[in-house]
Amino acid sequence: MQFRYTILFVEDVAASLAFYERAFGLTRRFLHEGGDYGELATGETRLAFSSVRLMRDLGKTPGRPRREAPVFEIAFETDDVAAALDRALAAGAAAVQPVRQEDWGQTTAYVSDPDGYLVELCSPVPGA
Repeated sequence: MQFRYTILFVEDVAASLAFYERAFGLTRRFLHEGGDYGELATGETRLAFSSVRLMRDLGKTPGRPRREAPVFEIAFETDDVAAALDRALAAGAAAVQPVRQEDWGQTTAYVSDPDGYLVELCSPVPGA
């Protein structure tokens, strides 16, 4: 079995794709012609977006992300966390945690995207 994608439920799929392209330098794989689903290329695993409207049409009731009480995060690994943080903030991300050196040797920072999802920007874990 292979982990293929993570789907974030958002109000405006096109706007979310554009934000992730600007903020994190990701490449768009596609946006469905109806505008309710799209994917970004992130290597082996894709980051996908589905509209809240589509999920409701499919009989699901997605919750809303809460910046102050996240239940998960997505993480982007980079060798320059400070530059990644600056780029994300310039693209409209909200700062959650400034660049910090962790006890285990990793550098991290956190932002939230315009929909409220928590995004970690991190260096590789030493020795991993």
